[in-house]
Amino acid sequence: MIPAWSVHPDEWKPLLKDRGLRAFRGDQIVQALYRDYIWDWDQATTLPKDFRETLKAEFPLVPPTVLERAKAEDGTEKLLLGLQDGNSIETVVIPAYGRAASGENALTRLTQCVSSQVGCAMGCAFCASGSRGLVRSLTADEIVGEVMTAQHLFATPENKRQGSGLCLTNLVVMGMGEPFANYDETLKALKILNAGKGPNLGARHITLSTCGIVPGFAKLAAEGLQFELSVSLHAPNDELRSQLMPVNKRWPIDELLDACAAYTRQTGRVITFEYTMVKDFNDSRACAEELVRRLKRLPSCKVNLIPLSPVDHRPDMKTPSEATQLAFLDVLMKAHIQTMLRRSRGKDANAACGQLRLRNLNDKTSSQQGAPQ
Repeated sequence: MIPAWSVHPDEWKPLLKDRGLRAFRGDQIVQALYRDYIWDWDQATTLPKDFRETLKAEFPLVPPTVLERAKAEDGTEKLLLGLQDGNSIETVVIPAYGRAASGENALTRLTQCVSSQVGCAMGCAFCASGSRGLVRSLTADEIVGEVMTAQHLFATPENKRQGSGLCLTNLVVMGMGEPFANYDETLKALKILNAGKGPNLGARHITLSTCGIVPGFAKLAAEGLQFELSVSLHAPNDELRSQLMPVNKRWPIDELLDACAAYTRQTGRVITFEYTMVKDFNDSRACAEELVRRLKRLPSCKVNLIPLSPVDHRPDMKTPSEATQLAFLDVLMKAHIQTMLRRSRGKDANAACGQLRLRNLNDKTSSQQGAPQ
């Protein structure tokens, strides 16, 4: 058996032919999966019933279970999704609104933040995803299933994009897990989502985020793809970064930035550095000035400054004041580094990475401990 969402749209006809099945049905299958958003092969009514039964046996279609939906006042919505083995993952859908041609406020962008693993092994201090460690990596089928779940829930005739099967406009692999630690399955999923005959999500609307697993940079550069790349930096020197991110002990900042510079020279793609600001830790003017010096070695780059979203397991880590955030931003802008100060989205929906799953796991543990013996 081959999970249906793990098949690239271009592979359907050869796969059907190899199995002695009617290859011309391949286009109908792709239409059903990525334009009609079917949840079950029985919903593919353009296909004969006997053929649908064969597809069930050969290419199972197994969507995740929506365990919980948490919606914030700003419209950000987090989904807790249950997998077939009983594990759970998170995905977040973030809307953005702007002025439409009619003059009315309208949805202009719909971004999904996707997980690549159940939990995470990287152990970053401010991230709830890694507080319980890594359980396992996701398959390409499960990653595509995350996206199709959001599509199934959020698609309307009004927000479906012309020329695409998706209402989503952007995809960021910044959820639970480290994509470069699940490289093959993550890239397989993204190629399916990027496929013109499939979901047709543009490569430049897909962003991979890594904590800095250096071998992944050369590997991704060799793919010849136009995906965006984001790097979690979070500190200007090894002393501070190693306290936040254990991965820095394996690949220190100088080695990481050399890999980033090589990636930009080879691909022409500009890397975005994520810098989470923690009060009285990495938010000083001296840190900003040191960051500028570090980044000057790159041909070009961007920086996203992110005020910390506090997590329950690290009550000692606080969000800097707005004045501190703006002062840090000012140093980078005056150094002509393209920088954006991001406003946290979905705080009231536990939208920081891993928080909803962690709460769910804690609830399960409490329930089991309180159960009668």
